[in-house]
Amino acid sequence: MESNVKIHFLGASGTVTGSKFLLEAFGKNILVDCGMFQGLKELREMNWNSFPFPPEKIDLVLLTHGHLDHTGSLPRLVKEGFTGQITGTSPTLAIAEIILVDSAKIQQEDAERANEEH
Repeated sequence: MESNVKIHFLGASGTVTGSKFLLEAFGKNILVDCGMFQGLKELREMNWNSFPFPPEKIDLVLLTHGHLDHTGSLPRLVKEGFTGQITGTSPTLAIAEIILVDSAKIQQEDAERANEEH
C-alpha cells in the first residue's frame, strides 16, 4: 500500500469560503468538506467550475462542521457521481441537513424570481 500522503487545497485558500481539501492517503481519496463559495460575485461564480477531481473517485467526505461554506456543494457532488459515505459528528450532520434544505429552498425561490423578471 502506498504510504505517500498528498493534500490538495481546493477552496478556502486565499479566501475563507468554499472549503474543500482532498486528502490522498493509504489508497483512499478523502474529501474534507465540500463547501460552496459565498460572498463576492467572483467567488460565487466559482461554484459553477467543474470539480478538480472525479466525484466518483472520492471514497469518503468528512465534514468538519455544517456551515454552507463547508457543505453546500454536497448535492452537486452526489449529482456528479459521488456514492461514498458522508461522515461527521451527529450535530454536524444534523445541522448540515437543515442548512442544505434551507439553502435549496432559497435558491429555488431566487431562480423563480429571476425567471419572473425576464
